[in-house]
Amino acid sequence: MTNIPDKLKYTKSHEWIRVEGDIATIGISDHAQAELTDLVFVELPQPDRNVNAGEACAVVESVKTASDIYSPLTGTIIEVNSELDIDPGLVNSFPYTDGWIFKIKLTNVSELDTLMSSEDYKKQIEE
Repeated sequence: MTNIPDKLKYTKSHEWIRVEGDIATIGISDHAQAELTDLVFVELPQPDRNVNAGEACAVVESVKTASDIYSPLTGTIIEVNSELDIDPGLVNSFPYTDGWIFKIKLTNVSELDTLMSSEDYKKQIEE
């Protein structure tokens, strides 16, 4: 069974979002990492880059395929998980903790209303 933590928000493209104040931490869901299989490389976004909601800003590559990671919200990338340069498998092993990909400082908090709840995301992946 796929792990879908209740306290997070989700996107149709399988990113998860944890918001603390005006900082959002973003990664890919347990469902997404399972579909991709073993990750071999993560192309991290550039820190200090401004991104718009829905903009591709990172890439994860598995033994099977490469997939864009989209910023679910508008803001400035303030931190990337450089541990993924050494061990991209952290995304597979710990998608919601050590496997986070980047953090952004939000410029439009109202965009949070466009994200899915865990229940909505669960319905999407069951379809």
